[in-house]
Amino acid sequence: MKLLRYGDVGSEIPGLLDSEDQIRSLVGVVPDLAGDVLSDESLEKIRKLDFGKLPLVEPNVRLGPCVAGTSKVIGIGLNYADHAAETGAEIPTEPVIFMKATTSISGPNDHIEIPRGSEKTDWEVELGVVIGKKAKYVSEQDALSHVAGYCVVNDVSERAFQLERCGLWDKGKSCDTFSPLGPWLVTRDEIGDPQDLRLWLEVDGHRYQNGSTSTMVFGVQTLVSYVSQFMTLLPGDVITTGTPPGVGMGQNPKVFLKPGQTVRLGITGLGEQEQQTVAAK
Repeated sequence: MKLLRYGDVGSEIPGLLDSEDQIRSLVGVVPDLAGDVLSDESLEKIRKLDFGKLPLVEPNVRLGPCVAGTSKVIGIGLNYADHAAETGAEIPTEPVIFMKATTSISGPNDHIEIPRGSEKTDWEVELGVVIGKKAKYVSEQDALSHVAGYCVVNDVSERAFQLERCGLWDKGKSCDTFSPLGPWLVTRDEIGDPQDLRLWLEVDGHRYQNGSTSTMVFGVQTLVSYVSQFMTLLPGDVITTGTPPGVGMGQNPKVFLKPGQTVRLGITGLGEQEQQTVAAK
């Protein structure tokens, strides 16, 4: 299934995409795409509905973040060997974890705000893993049973804030609008192998990133298990799993975002995002 949330910012309501790519409302079926609604049992009940009897939604409605109730967004750094190489970093021997503030979450087509004082705002197309069942000390073998599904994430990053301003990466990763999620939460039954997905990203029509999740250093099973050794993952939490090469910081000369640009990105089977860049007010 392709689940989504639509409506004004902060007032999104749940829906799904039917087989004809029409949006259907889930109002009255589930309260939101959050908490226990993301469990296997709840998702199976939705799957058994007659989608054709659900109310149609106007096609040009704004899409919000595809999941609600997110207690944390966990980023994984340097998880593609070729991306690590383009940034001059060594391939990590364990997953590199950082946090993104939940206030950075935005809809898939909402504007990206270039922060005040930013000179190095960058892009990163990433596979997002949405947790559906509480995960604590889970094994790799059991890890995917804790996953509700997957989504596209743009892990927007301000490199000067991240790397040149002392401390951890978080302040370069957590600005408002720096975590567009969606357009859909695609349930894991529709994704046969999360390590066989194409990722791409363009800025103003120029393709900078074109990679595959097959080149991850640490795969989804490993990441879910690994992160759960250090913190309890709750339904609605998102692990954003790293980016392939082609980020602005890796260009020669370096290229960074400025107001007035268009960013498009997507992942096979998970849909596409499109954002306009604007100056933060």
